[in-house]
Amino acid sequence: MNAPIAKLRIFLLVFTFCIHANIWSQSVWQSKRTSWSGSENQIGEIFAFNENYKAFLGLATTELSSTSEVVKIVETAGFKELKDNSQIKVGAKLYIVNRGRAIIVFAVGSKPIADGSRLIAAHHDSPRIDVKARPLYESAGFTLMQTIYYGGIKKYQWANIPLMLTGRIDLKEGKHIDVSLGAKPDDPVFLIADAAPHSDLPPRERKYTNVFDGEELDPIVGSMPGASGNVITETMRRIAEMYGIAEEDFVSAELSFVPAMPPRDVGFDRAMTAAYGQDDRLCSYAAIRALAELKTAPEITALVYLTDNEETGSINNTGAQSSFLSNMYARIAEAQTGSAFNENTTRRALRNSLVVSADANDGINPLFPGLSEPTNAARLGYGVAIKRYGRSFDANSETTAFIRKLLDDNAIPWQTASYKVESGGGGTIGGFMSKENMEVVDIGVPLLSMHSTYELSSKIDVWNLFRFFKVFFH
Repeated sequence: MNAPIAKLRIFLLVFTFCIHANIWSQSVWQSKRTSWSGSENQIGEIFAFNENYKAFLGLATTELSSTSEVVKIVETAGFKELKDNSQIKVGAKLYIVNRGRAIIVFAVGSKPIADGSRLIAAHHDSPRIDVKARPLYESAGFTLMQTIYYGGIKKYQWANIPLMLTGRIDLKEGKHIDVSLGAKPDDPVFLIADAAPHSDLPPRERKYTNVFDGEELDPIVGSMPGASGNVITETMRRIAEMYGIAEEDFVSAELSFVPAMPPRDVGFDRAMTAAYGQDDRLCSYAAIRALAELKTAPEITALVYLTDNEETGSINNTGAQSSFLSNMYARIAEAQTGSAFNENTTRRALRNSLVVSADANDGINPLFPGLSEPTNAARLGYGVAIKRYGRSFDANSETTAFIRKLLDDNAIPWQTASYKVESGGGGTIGGFMSKENMEVVDIGVPLLSMHSTYELSSKIDVWNLFRFFKVFFH
């Protein structure tokens, strides 16, 4: 065989292979590899960061305990509580807590806040089961607690798992009592009991979202009648002994049942984390760590805003719809301008701010891939997700381009996240900041099993989100 014919045959073989392998028809998105590829030198750093993240999740089970843990992190990093506007000066590292449930942490830049700022806003509440004001009742010899679920949940997922009771009780006399029972290995836990498969024929006719009705999400909290012969009396006696309260004190309590399962590594490779509350204490933790690691005063003021009640519409005075954030901008602007301060100074500061509204998003599920539109959905392990909702909910194109450049210039893997049309959706607190004329872009990382009792994240996504937040502040 002569050389030209041999070369032609080789070319045809390679051409045929490429066609069948779909090499030449791939888009740039199809050719992207997982972030784990090429990250071998960073494995130790990635896993170490996620160990600290897991420790945080194990302690920060609601917005109350999250706020407390965040204060510990930032105080260790040298941040001080803001008590007077005289503290607001270039290089100052400050924080302010709103009613124990929301917090703003900031580092004052060398430029006035009216000329610009960088803000990361996230929420640190998560779906849970809240205790009603008059909770105790008896059924079939057991003491149970009446509850009402908080946020969007699949109710059946909360049955047959260990639950802890957490929150606070405030007494008429002004005394405050913290409650956390079920987290320690030797603590008792609580349980919502399911029906046995031997006798559950009627409930089997229910739709899967209503396997449990809302009024059936009541944990067992006692079963011993004690000397009184009454199970409720005995349960309340034990509660009073532990916390020094009367039954009427539940009226002024904020108590919640949350999963009593510690964060765990997932897979033979330990590349994922399973934990309750990653939506959205994941973004909260990454943002706080990024701000805490600022070594010098930034050029423009850097802020983290962690808010409450996102899962129920960002309502109340600790939710993102409150004036807490805009008031903080006004305080900083006033401290920097003195007698020249007026309302327009605050409006200008808000107008010139760049905001990352950070929240977790749904990732492609390997068991239910058809629920996602794969060419636009996010995948675990593929980096930071720029959210594109459509329908006028997106950041403007120039802001998105700026974020893309920031990611690419720092070699941070990224992708996009869009829901399948007419099959689902979601949103963030960013819309409330957009109403203040702030420039907002939605960013997150994907999770599996969102809003469940045990959500899954990719450790490399968490680490890359933290890396992005760090460069965003510089």
